Amino acid sequence: MKDKKKYSLKERFQYWFDGHLSKSSLGLIRVLIIASVILAVSVALLIILFNLKDGREDGQVFWESIVTLLNAWMPEWDEDGNVGYILLMSVSAIAGVLFTSVLIGIITSAIEEKIIELKQGNSRVLEEGHTVVLGFCPGEFTLLRELILAAGSRPACIVVAEDMARDEMEQEIGSGVEVPKNVRLICRSADITDPASLEKCSIETSRAVIISPADDARTVKAILALTSLLTEKGAGNVPVNAIISRKEHRIPQTLASKHHITALETNETLAKMIAHSCAETGLSETFREVFNFEGAELHVVDPAGAEGLTFGDLTARMDGGVPVGIFTECGTVTNPPAGRLTEAGDRILVFAEDKESAKITEGPSYADVNKSSAAAAEAHGEEKTDVVIIGHNGTLATVIRELPENVEKAYLTADDKTEEERAELGRAAQSRALTLSYVEGDPRSEEHLLELARMADHIVIMSDDDKEDEEADMDTIFLILNLRDLRERYGLTFNITAEMCKEYNEKLVSGADHTDFVVASNMSSLCLAQVSERPELVGVFRELLSNTGNELYLKNTAGMGLAGTYTVRDLRCALLAQGYVLLGIVDAEKKSTFDLPLMKTVELTEDDEFIVLGEG
Repeated sequence: MKDKKKYSLKERFQYWFDGHLSKSSLGLIRVLIIASVILAVSVALLIILFNLKDGREDGQVFWESIVTLLNAWMPEWDEDGNVGYILLMSVSAIAGVLFTSVLIGIITSAIEEKIIELKQGNSRVLEEGHTVVLGFCPGEFTLLRELILAAGSRPACIVVAEDMARDEMEQEIGSGVEVPKNVRLICRSADITDPASLEKCSIETSRAVIISPADDARTVKAILALTSLLTEKGAGNVPVNAIISRKEHRIPQTLASKHHITALETNETLAKMIAHSCAETGLSETFREVFNFEGAELHVVDPAGAEGLTFGDLTARMDGGVPVGIFTECGTVTNPPAGRLTEAGDRILVFAEDKESAKITEGPSYADVNKSSAAAAEAHGEEKTDVVIIGHNGTLATVIRELPENVEKAYLTADDKTEEERAELGRAAQSRALTLSYVEGDPRSEEHLLELARMADHIVIMSDDDKEDEEADMDTIFLILNLRDLRERYGLTFNITAEMCKEYNEKLVSGADHTDFVVASNMSSLCLAQVSERPELVGVFRELLSNTGNELYLKNTAGMGLAGTYTVRDLRCALLAQGYVLLGIVDAEKKSTFDLPLMKTVELTEDDEFIVLGEG
């Protein structure tokens, strides 16, 4: 066994000294105080030991040594004592100058460190009832805007956490979001996948946590970090809201129920929007308007006089809001049959500007409206059309299944699809009697792109989910620019439906030129904001965002047999007879109007469209 190494006193002192110096400003001040006290006491002891007191008491000598060091006061040669006393006290005075200088430097450094720490956003949030947003991407502001709109005029606090400097986050947010005086927006620098780092956000005292749309891996890690922290804090009742894009990354139901996690799957919803938008440009914009907090939105109300009425009668008699469903103790029945009765304890799900505006008016019943008007028309077939789809991802099969009934044939680019993928797409097409045709060639070449552009009136660009978001969006942008160029040069009339990942990339090429954008981050943020502010409607949002049940559609007025002049009451009842709830109207210029007054008269052309909720 080797002998332990012997360290000299100098080495041990240096080790102790270095250790204390490394303990931030407080350690430096502690070392400075100890050294100053030792020096003052040593000077006093030397004066007493060599009898240089000049008649002073011992206690007075100690006090004068300390005061001289603190004040950095030099003794007077001819007044304060003998030469030895003056020399030793001068040592204390000189040490006092050094003491004061070093102390000022330490305090200045400590203040600078604190300012830097505050700029970085590392201090703990002391809030209650706030909303925590985990994750922030520069240029993505939809989620924050919606939370601010949802607050209205009431005081609210939003805490945003991301692994970036606080001042940088504040500058980015300030450039894209107008924060009113009643809303306090606090930024904190934190690793959202680390429970210890999230503690500074006071998650356990928040009203809700929202994980900003990101890749599934980061979202799942953030959820696990939250569950770990909330379990440790004993605050398992804080609702957590997130978006999961792929089904294979879904959160297990037992974990979701235990920790109040609402994880919406959006990829299938976005695929349906792409499919429906390709033949009816404007659906994605309509979806944004329905789900945002500006104008009309979904509310649960209990209007006087609703009990005992059928859903059809509510449709015919409610003004200031559109009845969408019946909210019961067992859940919400969205778009129920017209004969469904409203029972005691039931509330009404309405689409209105605010909860107080929806009123039951006097008027005819649903049956009487349909009998006395020509509004109960039947839908007829729409003009047949074809679609070109460029690119692919995991939701292409859903897009094909969800294409409108008037689409007879879909042309697909062939160079990027395996035999297995082609088989899956073939089954999807067969399920709705759609003809698939593969076109060989590189869509990035002008010749091949022109060939595709001439094949159909509707072109869909799918985002490649095997690439990073920025790379996939740039591929989409180049295709949009080249398709627009071909359309203008050759006088073509096709419309474009483009899937994009990031909101700020869509803004680079947006414009009123028959291009419909389905933006993943934007749509996901709208859904998250609605779910976090109206948790009682989670079931409704799940239905609207799923592949089953009721969905949002644009329906052509001529296709529904309803071109002409009608009152809104007549239109509501006529569409309900066909299985749809009327939310609004899109005119030929693509201007949307929602929640129209019950007795308003509208003139509909064959180019107008209904915004409806139904089962397709």
